[in-house]
Amino acid sequence: MSSHANPPDNQGPDHGQVHVDIQGDESVISHPRGLATLFFTEMWERLSFYGMRALLVLFMVDSVKNGGLGLTDEVATAIYGLYTAGVYLSALPGGWVADRLLGARRAVWVGGILITIGHFVLAVPRSDVFFFGLFLLVLGTGLLKPNISTLVGQLYPEGGARRDSGFTIFYMGINLGAMVGPLICSYLGEELNWHYGFTAAGVGMALGLLQFYLTQQHLGEIGLTPTRKAESTRKDWLILNSCLGVLCLLVVLVMSRVITIDPVWLANQSAIVIALLAVAYFAWAFLFAGLDLVEQKRLGVIAVLFVVSALFWAGYEQAGSSLNLFAERHTQRMLPALGFEIKTGWFQSFSAGAVIVLAPVMAILWVKLSKRGISPSLPAKFAVALLILAAGFLVMVFASRRALSEGPVWPTWLMATYLLHVLGELCLSPVGLSSVTKLAPQRLVGQMMGVWFLATSLGNLLAGLFAGKVSGDSIQWMPDRYLLVVAILSAAGVVLLFCSRRIQRLMPGVD
Repeated sequence: MSSHANPPDNQGPDHGQVHVDIQGDESVISHPRGLATLFFTEMWERLSFYGMRALLVLFMVDSVKNGGLGLTDEVATAIYGLYTAGVYLSALPGGWVADRLLGARRAVWVGGILITIGHFVLAVPRSDVFFFGLFLLVLGTGLLKPNISTLVGQLYPEGGARRDSGFTIFYMGINLGAMVGPLICSYLGEELNWHYGFTAAGVGMALGLLQFYLTQQHLGEIGLTPTRKAESTRKDWLILNSCLGVLCLLVVLVMSRVITIDPVWLANQSAIVIALLAVAYFAWAFLFAGLDLVEQKRLGVIAVLFVVSALFWAGYEQAGSSLNLFAERHTQRMLPALGFEIKTGWFQSFSAGAVIVLAPVMAILWVKLSKRGISPSLPAKFAVALLILAAGFLVMVFASRRALSEGPVWPTWLMATYLLHVLGELCLSPVGLSSVTKLAPQRLVGQMMGVWFLATSLGNLLAGLFAGKVSGDSIQWMPDRYLLVVAILSAAGVVLLFCSRRIQRLMPGVD
């Protein structure tokens, strides 16, 4: 996080500055005080999200007598995939609601309230309200997550290095919350009662809302009104309320068991629908969007990166499902010399901590490689991400073989896997959204951002479906299933790396 330019004068709507010395006495970038408001709001929200995420599958597969839901691994991980996919999908209507009806700031507030209520609903020891709690969390996260990032951008209307620096600080808050959340929620949930862990997640979001309310004056006037207020506001409200009414009716019917849904079937069908939607959109854009040859070539690159992204997240999101179950059942978590037990969910904090440590290192690495003229191209970075992810699962092949033959393995196996996966994430995730904005035709940028979220959502669904095939009744096939993942990711990575120069030629002028 550095800047070689003099900091611009403050042009934002804030009521004060936070000065961050990033190069000693040579350069000081001043940030709006509103950044602290958004930093801590997002930190608390991510604390609640990742804290609950660390417990979700463990709670669902635990026996009823121990306070869990007693679900099979296959059903539990399918529900996990549907939930995480829903969070990303809901960001699309969440942005629409803020743009046309609520404004970004009110959307963040309403979203935070829904998240808080959702966690507290999960804290109720009744299985019949479980899905309603997840439903509220999906709606709330869809409102809060995209719009709080919008507010960060609006703090820096001048753009430039100052905005980049602000987002870097903001993303540190994300990973700080993601690191601390599982430590707190997993201890309470695993040591005392699952519902105490869900309660802690709710308290975390409530604290985030409280500090947002007490310090929102530092945001000035940003986000108070919709950015694209439509003339037919009443019609928009009617559409929104109708959609919410249908969704609420479905949830009530499911909770009352009038409608019975097989989560595995639903996850499979949802994955097919999302894939078909993506194919249909790309086909429409190629054939009927009036694109010139250069735009069509760049659209083809986006289509390739879409597939790669979905594959990557299908592997990476094993962290909360199959790898979480491996930590619970096949990892030696008791440290006899210290008389101390590592809680299963604590492994979820390792990745966030690794991001905090390694992200600056990777940023410096890319800069140094660029100065030497050997910086990898965009498709090459995606290929490297797949290969590093495959290496992480190769570790799991050996770990699972050893666990099945000799019993629980040391935590270092999982830690090595998570470390490799984080390195892969840092090759792909930071440049993913940026690449779409550069490659997409200007008149289709908004739509392409939505399509890119579809890739992440599809990856999460596939992750949940795969996780159900790894453990449970199929435990003897665990090494072979992980080896299959290694083969698929490695093959895709090698092919993409081999084709990276050709793909790069399709996107001249885009790094």
